[in-house]
Amino acid sequence: MEFQTKIILISLAFSFIMGLITIPILKKLKVGQLERKEGPQSHLKKQGTPTMGGIIIMLTLLVMGAYICFNYSKSANTEEQKIAIHLIPLIASTIGFGVIGLIDDLKKLIGKNTDGLKPKYKMLGLLIVSVGFSLYLTQILHLGTDTYIPFFKTSISLPIWLYIPFAVVVMLATTNAVNLTDGIDGLSTSVTTIIITCLTVIGIIFGVKEITIFGTILIGACLGFLIFNLHPAKVFMGDTGSLLLGGAIASMALYLKMPLLLIIIALVPVIETLSVIIQVKHFKKTGERIFKMTPIHHHFELSGWNENKIVSVFSLITLVWYCQLQHHQH
Repeated sequence: MEFQTKIILISLAFSFIMGLITIPILKKLKVGQLERKEGPQSHLKKQGTPTMGGIIIMLTLLVMGAYICFNYSKSANTEEQKIAIHLIPLIASTIGFGVIGLIDDLKKLIGKNTDGLKPKYKMLGLLIVSVGFSLYLTQILHLGTDTYIPFFKTSISLPIWLYIPFAVVVMLATTNAVNLTDGIDGLSTSVTTIIITCLTVIGIIFGVKEITIFGTILIGACLGFLIFNLHPAKVFMGDTGSLLLGGAIASMALYLKMPLLLIIIALVPVIETLSVIIQVKHFKKTGERIFKMTPIHHHFELSGWNENKIVSVFSLITLVWYCQLQHHQH
């Protein structure tokens, strides 16, 4: 555990320092948040708060990941060399998702509209990264296509023609769900940090060292970013952060052969997504809304909950839900 703690603390310190450097630069460049007109009225005062802060997490992962990969690849220990090789696709896919988010954020800011990258180009980018990651796992690292089925304590081996589309759907759904969760100060960062911690603990239990290292870097990076992102936020993560974190969670789950576990441990992003789907379907059918506003965190906000209360409750739900799952699995 000493090694993991060291990585978390170094990543946290690096992320915090990156925040101190990056946020004033983003302010100077006037990289400000554009609030959706249809969003809560209370959010309009957030207009102008620097966004694209996910770059802080991205740079921390890039620098820490590159440093560990470089040192391990030069090691005389063959196990460490193997860890370095297996870390590369995890880092590359996560950074890949982050870069798509970064382009999206830049488009929004340069064009001064809230639309950003055209959906077809965004989807194409996400597809390329997802397919690339899935193929790398199965064809280059030869990790197989076994997929763990929660509660049944068994795994099924999918044929490759089914596994690749399945993995792509997992990655696209996860990034979209995390993106929807990023609506109020600190919510997405808090919830995804807990989900990443859950997956890292699974990595420790099963002795998957590359997941342990990758996860601990991200935990530290997220905690460092959270210092600036909690209400009242000094910076927002933007699509740079939400796509990066969604990609990281999906990559970890697929690598552990436990993507279906995300339906359970990523309960909050799942509920956020379902609230949007239910609202749209119901409104089209009846012309009435079930929730005051979606994603569902806005419903609670308009019901009088303050942002810190929503973040605390949603984070606690994620944590308790995971503890219950662990108890059930044992």
